[in-house]
Amino acid sequence: MAQKRLTRTQFLERLLAVMDRKHHWAWPIIMGPGITKTQLRLHYQQEFLVYVRDFPVFLARVHGQNPPSDVRRMLAENIYEEDTGGLSFGRSHPELFNDMMRGLGFDGDVFADAALLPASARYRRWLEKVTASRDWVVGAAALALFVEGSLKDRQEILAPSKPKTDEEIEAYVDAHPLIRHHGIDKRHMDLIRAHQKVEAGHRQDAYTMVVNHADTRSRQNAVLACVAHGLTLWMKYRDNVAKACKLKKP
Repeated sequence: MAQKRLTRTQFLERLLAVMDRKHHWAWPIIMGPGITKTQLRLHYQQEFLVYVRDFPVFLARVHGQNPPSDVRRMLAENIYEEDTGGLSFGRSHPELFNDMMRGLGFDGDVFADAALLPASARYRRWLEKVTASRDWVVGAAALALFVEGSLKDRQEILAPSKPKTDEEIEAYVDAHPLIRHHGIDKRHMDLIRAHQKVEAGHRQDAYTMVVNHADTRSRQNAVLACVAHGLTLWMKYRDNVAKACKLKKP
């Protein structure tokens, strides 16, 4: 007997329950005052190669699966911002990432020529596979929902915040760990500004496209399995980075 389709509320709750767990013990250490530049370089190398550099390409793969027009529009807007910065600062997010790294004193070649750690490579391979899925909603769940999301999603989805003013964005930048702990010049922080400028809308779009279009129980199950597996791989990826940085769990 076929399983009954989850209601929109039930499905959303199960997705948020996964995202509630997207937190790793090493993150406060990596963003804390005791982290060294060498450890930060390793962390950011893995971030860049696993998904930052090619995130617009991954999104385009999902768009290329020809989802419904409303979804194509949301994906196209996200791709446009990620690949051109057309909604924020006129530069792609990978470019802005590299500019932030230059602010830390890291040359771009340090990131382009790095090697993936084993768990990073497994997470990367999953991203490549899942964005080639025949069902676009699974790829959208992996990228727009899981990769771009965090444990803050529940608050953002259930009680959406208003777009931040320029003053609020600058206050957020001023409080960023890279400024507070590493003295990075604020002119290198446009990636953080761009995220604050556009991310709230992207979170709403991500859940709208996945929740509204996973229209059968089998598609809902596929999406839930996708994000749960993504969480497992992401935790192992973070574990591997923490180990390589010689961080100790509190």
